[in-house]
Amino acid sequence: EDAERTVGDATALGARALAVRADVSQNDDVESMLSTIRNEFGRLDLVVNNAAYTQFVYTDLDAHTDELWERTMGVTLKGTFLVTKASVPLLKESGAGHVINISSIAGLTGVGSSIFYCAAKAGVISLTKSLARSLAPEIRVNALAPGFVTTRWTEGQDGYHEENARRTPLQRVATPEDVAEVVTALATSASFVTGEIIRVDGGLVI
Repeated sequence: EDAERTVGDATALGARALAVRADVSQNDDVESMLSTIRNEFGRLDLVVNNAAYTQFVYTDLDAHTDELWERTMGVTLKGTFLVTKASVPLLKESGAGHVINISSIAGLTGVGSSIFYCAAKAGVISLTKSLARSLAPEIRVNALAPGFVTTRWTEGQDGYHEENARRTPLQRVATPEDVAEVVTALATSASFVTGEIIRVDGGLVI
């Protein structure tokens, strides 16, 4: 429902949009998604790997189960790799392909919703650098490392918004628009930038 609403919003703005259901941790789903993109659009210029998974278990080791490991790593890290790999042929055909991975400051600091999430996002940072080297010069690969972002995913975290805002030099937490703004800037300019990790955290890490 939410995906279709996004399609409707984009269509209302004059864009052509399509929602495709896929589990990015499953290679067959990813290949099918890319096949749909080729058939429907005939080209691919930009990939934003934004899918991730976690649970709010923080540092409770007993809550870090095998199932949580598989799902967190499968969606967040493996999914980023699988989607990028499957996208390479179309991105190369476009002549100016670009991949933007959404990591997190959790991957830089080791502090986040779960230990597995931090590890997965750190993996995305390392993967970004490796892919930037492997896919150059045809395809650029960069990553963003947002801090706390106000989304439905963070609903119910009483006091967490306020605490993060208090500790952030810019005195607020990020919105999805803050992240999208940097994605758009990277996607439409900065043609000589690859392998970079850009923090979107209002200065929280410093």
